[in-house]
Amino acid sequence: MRWTAVILRRLLANPELQGVVNAVPGSAFRGRVTIVVPTYKEAENLPLLIERVGRVREAHGLDIDMLIMDDDSRDGSVEVVAARPEKWVELIVRTTDRGLSPAVLDGLRRARGDVLVCMDADLSHPPEALPSMLRKLDEGADFVIGSRYVSGGSTSDDWGFLRWLNSRMATLLARPFTAAQDPMAGYFALRRSTFESGREFNPIGYKIGLELLIKCGCERVVEVPIHFEDRRLGESKLTLKQQLLYLQHLRRLYVFKYGVWTQLLQFLTVGALGTLVNLVLLTLFLALGLSVRPAVAAAILLSMCFNFALNRRFSFSGARGSAWLRQLMAFVAASSVGALINYATTLFVLARAPAMRPQLAALIGIVVGTAFNFLASRYMVFRTAHIRRRSG
Repeated sequence: MRWTAVILRRLLANPELQGVVNAVPGSAFRGRVTIVVPTYKEAENLPLLIERVGRVREAHGLDIDMLIMDDDSRDGSVEVVAARPEKWVELIVRTTDRGLSPAVLDGLRRARGDVLVCMDADLSHPPEALPSMLRKLDEGADFVIGSRYVSGGSTSDDWGFLRWLNSRMATLLARPFTAAQDPMAGYFALRRSTFESGREFNPIGYKIGLELLIKCGCERVVEVPIHFEDRRLGESKLTLKQQLLYLQHLRRLYVFKYGVWTQLLQFLTVGALGTLVNLVLLTLFLALGLSVRPAVAAAILLSMCFNFALNRRFSFSGARGSAWLRQLMAFVAASSVGALINYATTLFVLARAPAMRPQLAALIGIVVGTAFNFLASRYMVFRTAHIRRRSG
């Protein structure tokens, strides 16, 4: 009996036999599934994708429909889908708000399934992994990822080192949000109810999965290993611009999840850069022969303008709709008051603790003055950037 159990376990571990087990009547997922496929110039890949999904659909008795959200490719995609016999496939041409993430969100909102799946059209995401992903949702997962990086997952052998490094760095930057090994994957599944519980969607770039994982409050994230295949037909959409958009998207997600602490970190970073600008300008003005007092004043004023521009662009970007001149004057006024508080705090500390080193007292003054500047900037100068949490 012991040897029988061992042999049985080994047989069940065989991927081919797992496919047979999954196909047994009664083992398939019973709900309706909508697959959303964002596309742009993927006419060559669509027939192959539909055929592979169709085989999975039939083999596992799955109630699947597919929404192809095409960003007005004009490459024959419409004609390709129209000529096919599958009634469960629908192509929708999008002519406004184009882009992968908006296309996916549009598709998820239009979807009729109890479970929503997103996958790419370039065949990099194997439809054959769908039954396993759906089973994980049945077992209680909130969000299921078709993952390259968990045990059993893999990528094409022709992935270069730079592409691998780029993917790993992007994953590392998302680590404060989730422990998932492949959170940037574009192959994922979630329940309709989970998607409908999300709020404040505003993704940019390609990483819509990470957006949904965070803003839908997904706590139990499960990864199913897949083999990620490089596209064989068509052109890759991954560009330097998309990588820069990813960084901008990350900043938005940090602000959403961590709120004031993210703004404070950005404010402090800008302040550090402003200090460097101040010192460089002061050195330059003195080298040009300007006397000390006007050189110091000019360096302070210009570094204030520098800090204002960066804080308005990054730390409190939600307030950029307001008049910049009024904000600039308020920022200079608040910073001036902060400087006075810094000065007064330093003198107060030295008066109470004469033996303290002046540098330590100055550091305390800087901390207090910076705290005032941050609060004044957030709630007075850039007050429209205050993050409001919706109730319910």
